[in-house]
Amino acid sequence: MKIKTRRYYIYYYLRILIFLASLIPRRVILCIAGFLSDISFESLKKSRKTAIKNLNMAFGENGQRNDDIARGVFKNLIKNGAEWIKYSIMPKGAIKALVTEIEGMEYFDKVLSEGKGVIMLASHFGNWELIPIYFKLLGNKGAVIARKIYFHKYDKLANKLRNRFHYDIIYRDESPKKILRVLRDGGVLGILADQDIPSLDGVFVDFFGKPAYTPTAPVKLAIASGAGMLPCFMVRKKDDTYKLIIDKPIEMEISENREEDVIKYTALWTKVLENYIRKYPEQWAWIHRRWKTQP
Repeated sequence: MKIKTRRYYIYYYLRILIFLASLIPRRVILCIAGFLSDISFESLKKSRKTAIKNLNMAFGENGQRNDDIARGVFKNLIKNGAEWIKYSIMPKGAIKALVTEIEGMEYFDKVLSEGKGVIMLASHFGNWELIPIYFKLLGNKGAVIARKIYFHKYDKLANKLRNRFHYDIIYRDESPKKILRVLRDGGVLGILADQDIPSLDGVFVDFFGKPAYTPTAPVKLAIASGAGMLPCFMVRKKDDTYKLIIDKPIEMEISENREEDVIKYTALWTKVLENYIRKYPEQWAWIHRRWKTQP
């Protein structure tokens, strides 16, 4: 009962924040978010310890450097949350203008022109929620795969924002046919597949030199549909605008051994993600227990 009551408190707290966000300029909100991130870093001890433990596993125990990266992680995540609230009322043109630099759009255009759909391999990196919004503002059709939030008011609130930009939500437990239909219609399918989720089909692949349980859905969908897979990153810049980076397609040659193919290409795209994390370490969500499941 206490948990249910707390959920309602948080829900109405979010509604108040959304109302206040409508009155405050984005720049001011981001300044407030930066201040709150320092408070969160000190007060959310469990998340802070998880982030630093993960950074130590990935980069070695590097004291102050890893501590600074962890602080940057909190800052990016808090800013993401503040912006997510702001997107509910910002003019669409102003949101689109936040992306001031694009790299690799030719890869997207090429894969899209093939007519078999595009699997956008996103991750909890930078501002991942902005990726489907931006592509929808460019006029592309498609959907994102999401986890259902089981407290109905949270789920309704999240979908209210998504519905503003008219991109479909397909929950993980829905029929695979619904997902494949998006690709067969030549649409764009956004999917996050960079976390350790034991309830999902996955394989162990190398991630920062350690075996990490990684979802196989993107590769399996690509094999089943013939769609191209494009790693995509929305990188936050120092001035809080964004650089959209679309990496080259994951080129797949399907063999007779599908199991080996799934492992091979899951490992390949995970290596692409690792390379970007090494370049922008403070922009990935290190607070997730990425090596929780062990072989």
